Amino acid sequence: MKFGGTSVGSPQRMKSVVELIADGEQNLVVLSAMSGTTNSLLEIADYLYKQNQEGANACITKLEDKYRQHIDQLYTTDEYRNQTWQLLHSIFDYIRSFTKGDFAAREEKIIVAQGEILSTNMMTNYLLEQGYNAVLLPALEFMRTNQDGEPDLKYIQEHASKQLALYPDKQIYITQGFICLDAEGEISNLQRGGSDYTASLLGGALSASEIQIWTDIDGMHNNDPRFVENTTPVSHLHFDEAAELAYFGAKILHPTCIQPAKYANVPVKLLNTMDPTAPGTVISNMVEHRKIKAVAAKDNIVAINITSSRMLLAYGFLRKVFEIFENYKTSIDMICTSEVGVSVSIDDKTNLLPILNELKKLGVVEVDDNMCIICVVGDLDWRNVGFESVAAEALKDVPVRMISYGGSNHNISFLVSAHDKKRALESLSKYLFW
Repeated sequence: MKFGGTSVGSPQRMKSVVELIADGEQNLVVLSAMSGTTNSLLEIADYLYKQNQEGANACITKLEDKYRQHIDQLYTTDEYRNQTWQLLHSIFDYIRSFTKGDFAAREEKIIVAQGEILSTNMMTNYLLEQGYNAVLLPALEFMRTNQDGEPDLKYIQEHASKQLALYPDKQIYITQGFICLDAEGEISNLQRGGSDYTASLLGGALSASEIQIWTDIDGMHNNDPRFVENTTPVSHLHFDEAAELAYFGAKILHPTCIQPAKYANVPVKLLNTMDPTAPGTVISNMVEHRKIKAVAAKDNIVAINITSSRMLLAYGFLRKVFEIFENYKTSIDMICTSEVGVSVSIDDKTNLLPILNELKKLGVVEVDDNMCIICVVGDLDWRNVGFESVAAEALKDVPVRMISYGGSNHNISFLVSAHDKKRALESLSKYLFW
């Protein structure tokens, strides 16, 4: 069970989470830092980068005062109130120690990691105060990345299993999301997907019965509720469908988090802490045939078209194009080709100018900025006659720059101007779901 920063963002929210995790099952609970804490810790780090110790200390004191208030509101006994305050005070003193020495990226990661350490210690002590059979398992004992910065799956499985085996009779196990050790044993973090990734990695490694991701919305919706009225949660998604939606704009889940659960065949449930009885969304390896599930949109896209008469019947042209993007570590979202040209879309503009300069050596280059990818997800196997035409018909009044279909059995994507995003999303909902 994973709970994000909003779910543990106040003493009252923490108490609500306890009602969910103390359900009689043996649960491993992954917690994020309390909402706002990570931003405060990053601000402290920023002051230290600028060698402004006074600014850093002011931020530390402000954050410590906030936690002191949380402790006073959360605990009912002086014993646990004082015990928890002494522990948290020592963590804040540890953070203060970084104002007296050199400061670099390594120290920043250590400071940022304290957010999850604070929240999990508070939660574990509260559970113990209330009489629950709980224990804190430090994530730094088993969460680790390899030399490539990717999760070390064998290490995680072996060491997480050992930690659990130390406390076989416990009912609730609390651990930190997001934080880990790197291959050299230094404190780091998982970056992409954060605490969701921790939960998925642990659920897969430990062959959990299911992975529950608790947020403040009731599952993955069939369209973006910020732009379209009357959206509804999707009851079930295949792992690949969920990954497509996550990649193309559904913020509830990071696409990286899908993989460990998919490979271990452990279902993932997206549930709402504000409405625990809502069914949410179940993600598994089961396919619901001949159904279009949802629509998502990815913003800030740039379309690049390279035209060259030399491309006609010439092998190696696409390799040269792709190598340019690879050299600048820029991934491609969509691609369409013709006899004399290729169009691609990217969402990372960091190295756009040098990329365009290199591409101009291969042909005539045209750029369309401020674009948006609209992604339609479901069982879109090419043998399902007419499914792609329904999506295209919905966009008959919207200018479409590119269409990508056939690269996946679960996705058809349309590249449109950002100005047409809302109109496109509304039209797709009308044709596909209403």
